[in-house]
Amino acid sequence: AQDYPAHTVFPMPALSPTMESGTITAWHKQEGDAFIAGDVLCSIETDKASVDFEAQDDGVLAKILHQADAALDIVCGTPICVAVEEHQAVAAFADYTVAHDSSAESGGAASHDESTPSQPTPPHPTRNVPSILLPAARHLAESRGLNATVLSGSGKGGRVTKGDVLQAIADGTLPPLTADPTATVPTELPVPHVHAAEGSFADTPNSKMRKIIASRLTESKATVPHFYTSMEIPLDAILALRKQLASQHDVKVSVNDFIIRSSALALRDVPEVNGTYDAHSDTVRLNDSIDVSVAVATPTGLITPIIFQSDQLGLSALTATIRDLATRARDGKLAPHEYQGGTFSVSNLGMFGVDEFSAVINPPQAAILAVGGGARRVVPGTYVVDAPENRTSPTVHTILTGRLSADRRVVDEATAALFLAALERYLRQPALLML
Repeated sequence: AQDYPAHTVFPMPALSPTMESGTITAWHKQEGDAFIAGDVLCSIETDKASVDFEAQDDGVLAKILHQADAALDIVCGTPICVAVEEHQAVAAFADYTVAHDSSAESGGAASHDESTPSQPTPPHPTRNVPSILLPAARHLAESRGLNATVLSGSGKGGRVTKGDVLQAIADGTLPPLTADPTATVPTELPVPHVHAAEGSFADTPNSKMRKIIASRLTESKATVPHFYTSMEIPLDAILALRKQLASQHDVKVSVNDFIIRSSALALRDVPEVNGTYDAHSDTVRLNDSIDVSVAVATPTGLITPIIFQSDQLGLSALTATIRDLATRARDGKLAPHEYQGGTFSVSNLGMFGVDEFSAVINPPQAAILAVGGGARRVVPGTYVVDAPENRTSPTVHTILTGRLSADRRVVDEATAALFLAALERYLRQPALLML
């Protein structure tokens, strides 16, 4: 073992609830560079997105333990770099290795030469059932590789706040964040050998994000009892209102914005769909806040930024929020709390010419709405045998197909029908969306 000057070893942080490993795509600070709190040390590709890892305190980067070109799938908690307080100490870490360090401190600014023995601290109140963490509290705990779901929160409804996590960190009562050993892992089926077709081809490795998406959706289809309910909804009133807003008020609102607004209000009317399933306790939780996740295609894969309290946003505010989230999602600039969680999802492929499709539920959410594009169709008129004067001629309408994928453990068929009926009502009468 070897003693080194006072230093801090930074581990690979857990930047999302499902993250087990990460890939460092770039270092923004090099060995010997000074940094202050808030500076970006490196970019890490997680199971959800590419996230900037920011420094929490001031310091100097003394040693990079995993260079970006060889930093693939680093397990959370594995040391990735060393920081010191003074430039003079950097040279001592030229040949640093964790195995030879007898004085390493992780994640904090504690020095190895502190001689005061640690005193036992009273344990922070814990609970057996996982708690609900506020986004700031979750990010703080998981960025340090700690599990804060065991805490009893002091926030509304027992939610764990950032203050609760800070107190527990000071007390040293938080356990390390580990993968859930009880989680159900789908059985791997044998893959038959496929003879390659003649001609040239190239094998492109999947990004970490796409690998995780494939794993999560496979697990969802294998463990979540999906059922599907579809409804055809006329869009003529929405298209007329959209044209009126653009011509008379210079306000541009997309059809997708109307659909998300209608979905949020339908969730308010049918709150049973706005639930989540807790596999740990086998219970259903109905959420007070309506937080709609919107599927956005990015170069690295699909990501679902969240519109928090979407039922309380007007059309203009909703449009601005969606545009901002989608732009930052494609640029990889979303903060973790902006894509982790959500209570309901909407996926719209209508702009790609898709008429209808079925989406896979994103657990622990209970449902996802798959929306296709509007298609012009001839709708038959009414035919009354005994009253020819009441007969109507066939008309042409723009029809949209919406398909709800729901978790049968949370939502039943009648509830799904009520939700789609409410959605159709708002899209048929868009004036209700303006209230």
